[in-house]
Amino acid sequence: MNRVLTNERVISTGEAIREGLEEAAADDPDVIFLAEGVEDPNAVYGTLKGIGQRIGSHRMIEMPLSENALCGVAIGAAMAGKRPVISFHRVEFALLAMEQMVNNAAKAHYVSNGQHRVPLVMRLVVGRGWGQGPAHSQSFETMFASVPGLKVVMPVFAADAKGMMAAAVRDNNPVISIESRWAHYLHGHVPEGLYVEALDGPRRLREGQAATVVATSYMTLEAMRAADTLQQQGVSVDLFDLRLLRPLRLEAIRESVRRTGRLLTVDTGFRLYGAGAEIAADITEHCFAALKAAPRRLGLPDHPTPSSRGLVVNYYPDALRIVEALAGLLDLPAEVETNARQALIAARGDLPVDVPDQYFRGPF
Repeated sequence: MNRVLTNERVISTGEAIREGLEEAAADDPDVIFLAEGVEDPNAVYGTLKGIGQRIGSHRMIEMPLSENALCGVAIGAAMAGKRPVISFHRVEFALLAMEQMVNNAAKAHYVSNGQHRVPLVMRLVVGRGWGQGPAHSQSFETMFASVPGLKVVMPVFAADAKGMMAAAVRDNNPVISIESRWAHYLHGHVPEGLYVEALDGPRRLREGQAATVVATSYMTLEAMRAADTLQQQGVSVDLFDLRLLRPLRLEAIRESVRRTGRLLTVDTGFRLYGAGAEIAADITEHCFAALKAAPRRLGLPDHPTPSSRGLVVNYYPDALRIVEALAGLLDLPAEVETNARQALIAARGDLPVDVPDQYFRGPF
């Protein structure tokens, strides 16, 4: 990590992503941006807004509604010496470019015996709420993380997002950044100026002895709230934001589990075949003797994402379910679990389930 300036400036994660991209592009004239609506008033949820005014509109390339072609053009430009950044408004739109991403971007360096490189950033946005439904609210991080040759990052916090975005632009490998739309609203202290946050992970957010909790993307915030609520009841957990799904570096998680003896994973994506499943398998393989209980996993259930608010209620894991899972994992007294649950319910109030909780706005 090389942060050139620290201060108390607070901006959102969405703004931090824009800053990281803009400053990396200002530093390197080979950085170009390609997207559908690259410079329209929305500018990919504001994350590309105004960049063309600083680096020149000729480096902001509007693309037709053809994700496969968009990705193919970007791969070719990367192999020719540019550093493209492409953006998909929904992670599902990238499914139309899977052949390019998996067979060309991920394999070019390998099949060319190192003669070609693909310094390409592919931004995929995960929607939630607003009645997005089964075709616009999915989280396919493990689908992409299963492909050798791709790096997959999931930034949540503003300072991380800015530095990791700059690092992704500088990386000589194809990097997929999966961003939760709700995480764009978070606020945090972010240094001014260009800095690089290493593309590694996980990052420890809370220290504790009772259990190890590993979360991804927006679920990291729900896990933070659960951990802080249990801390008030005298139960401390070791909490990690995974940040990086590929390459998967679990040494810190292993060390933590060897101390706590217990593991809970909380996925943004599906529980079955999810990141949590891979982590649980690794921990069982490497830390079996230290385990005091079987690892537990939380994630999306095994059916498509619903549209209606009524069906969404039990679809996404939240702080309540994390507390319940930890209570079972730790065999907590009923009073401790009840007190924690009541505190979470009171804090949430009557806020609709498909609206981000203001508690999570930060700054973090």
